[in-house]
Amino acid sequence: MQNTRRIAIIGAGIAGLSMAIFATQQGFDVEVFEKQNEISQIGAGVTLWPNAMYVLDKMGLLQAISELGVQPNFVQQINQRGQVLSNLDISQLNQLCGYPSISILRKDLMQCLYDKVRALNISCHFGKSIESKNISALAKQFDLVIGADGRMHSQTRKVIFDQPVEPVYQGFINVIGVSPTLSNLVGNAIQEYRDDGLRFGMVPASAHSCYWAAAWPCSIDKAATTAQFIDEAKYRFRYWPTVINSLLCDANLDSCRHIFVHDLEPLPYWHKENIVIIGDAAHASLPTSGQGASQALEDVWHLINLLNQQRQVPKALNHFFNTRINKTTTAQTIGRLLARQFFSDIPQQPVKMAPAKLRMLWMQGLTSPNLLS
Repeated sequence: MQNTRRIAIIGAGIAGLSMAIFATQQGFDVEVFEKQNEISQIGAGVTLWPNAMYVLDKMGLLQAISELGVQPNFVQQINQRGQVLSNLDISQLNQLCGYPSISILRKDLMQCLYDKVRALNISCHFGKSIESKNISALAKQFDLVIGADGRMHSQTRKVIFDQPVEPVYQGFINVIGVSPTLSNLVGNAIQEYRDDGLRFGMVPASAHSCYWAAAWPCSIDKAATTAQFIDEAKYRFRYWPTVINSLLCDANLDSCRHIFVHDLEPLPYWHKENIVIIGDAAHASLPTSGQGASQALEDVWHLINLLNQQRQVPKALNHFFNTRINKTTTAQTIGRLLARQFFSDIPQQPVKMAPAKLRMLWMQGLTSPNLLS
């Protein structure tokens, strides 16, 4: 691989910035195109499981991310009455994987990635709305165009597929936000309350903040505001443990948003000639999978390693898809199966989360790049 190989990245989210960093570190010449005027501050928080931290370590960011975020100790599944139904020992999982799990505010993660982008002098073009016709032009100018432009309106995905690929609404809303950490939340536990088709999760994310998500089955209502949905969340969870309404009442309203949650059906391919999609643009999963950011980061690591091994870009992209599709489809499937369970009226049972099985799934394929034959 020579330094003259040029990559255009569309989208400056987690996937796009991470790809820019790792590609540059591996000697590629990278430019990033982002339609917004600055990096996004939208979103509450992210849990980076050991597979994500593996990739961030390869990018030289493990320490920086660890210092900004929090290492949660347990995942607790709790019912409406506040009874803890199960505990996942995250420290045991981390030990098996060889990497920590870090929960972090999304704005802190984005700022950390962008600081690294600037330190590497990567060209970022903000305020650049890239449409389908622009992507075709970029494909002639660059050796590779990578679409990291999201699940809902990926222009890169439109170029790759002759027929429109539409995200699939899965019938529930997520109302998310950031609140000050309550004094009675101890032990850095990720707490997930589930019962009667409702779900409320809270995650420690910094020394003084946690992020949360309230979810329930819902029809799409484009007229309703986030403030109205927060009020609805307070009503729906009014008889649940008081910690939930405390977090809702103390939320930083600027951090809150409501999301009618969509995912994608597994796609038959992710590339066309020298254009490829990664992350949510390629394999968006539901938040119930817990693997959205982690799988995007795995894309980064695999794709750049494969490009280093194979000078013919289409062959590398084909191998990239074949390497990744089973794992990303598993994340999509798990997310849907859990959503169906969580948002139904059937009695809720704890999700079985054995550290050894999670390690086998999450760290699969990360010990070394898949070599091209």
